[in-house]
Amino acid sequence: MLRAAFNLTALLFIPVGLYLYFIPPDVATLLGVSPLWMLRVLGGLLLAWGAFQMAAGQKPDGAKVGGLVGGNLLLVATLLPAVLRGGEAMPPALRTVLLALSALLAVLAFTAILNYRPEGTRGR
Repeated sequence: MLRAAFNLTALLFIPVGLYLYFIPPDVATLLGVSPLWMLRVLGGLLLAWGAFQMAAGQKPDGAKVGGLVGGNLLLVATLLPAVLRGGEAMPPALRTVLLALSALLAVLAFTAILNYRPEGTRGR
């Protein structure tokens, strides 16, 4: 289950990172982001984070689980207040997607916490 939490997190971030990295300029303008390089940097970071999660899931340890949990909960702490505070100005579909993404990231973080067993305690 711990590996599933890593792999599902990676499967969220890798496609989003690739999309943002190769985003067409007209879509970036539609989103209201004028410097295109900002989206490309964000895409590169998300792609790298997703690739790291995929690799870390092969042999999870305490530091990798801490990174997964911390990263996911930081994203939830960033997205959730923004959606709750400014949700009326967003299209309902976008608000629903962002709330669902926050819930999924929180569930994956708590799944990793509950399923982590330090190396010396496996099998007890």
